[in-house]
Amino acid sequence: MISILSRQINRLLLVVAALSMAACAANTTTSEKDDLLLEVHDHGRIHIFYDRETFAGFMQNGETSYRLTRIGAGPNGETIVFGLTGEDKKKRSGIPAVEIYDGKRQPENFYGEMYRHGRIYVFDNYQDMKAVRDTGHAAYFYTEIASGPKGETVIYVLNSDNKKNKPVELIKAFKEFHKS
Repeated sequence: MISILSRQINRLLLVVAALSMAACAANTTTSEKDDLLLEVHDHGRIHIFYDRETFAGFMQNGETSYRLTRIGAGPNGETIVFGLTGEDKKKRSGIPAVEIYDGKRQPENFYGEMYRHGRIYVFDNYQDMKAVRDTGHAAYFYTEIASGPKGETVIYVLNSDNKKNKPVELIKAFKEFHKS
């Protein structure tokens, strides 16, 4: 019973976060899409998006119209599910999220968010995001409790190069991303 309630609460938190982002979806440019990764870790799956509108739809419905699925391809055997746009559905290459995940592309101005365990992890470096995905935790971080759009704890992930500084620019980017 507690497990079911916990799952329902997690789903509710995901839906609430999606609603706050939906207003921003229409303003996404192509260059933003190419440098953006949004991940949701849920029930043994890692859902990965580069498109805000597709992500917001997933957060509202728990599904995407189009997806590329890799069963057992995650760092701990999770299923990787790439949320695709309508334009992506027939492509076999050139999908930014897939290329970044596969290491075939290095984004120039990276911004990423990972929704995991009711928290939002925020990144400005893909290698940091990959490390958290692979290990389940961040070695260096700055935390703001209840500062997410719906009161979530936000964890700004740092690395050995910037660990001694408050991530002012990353905090600003997060707030701008969630501005409605």
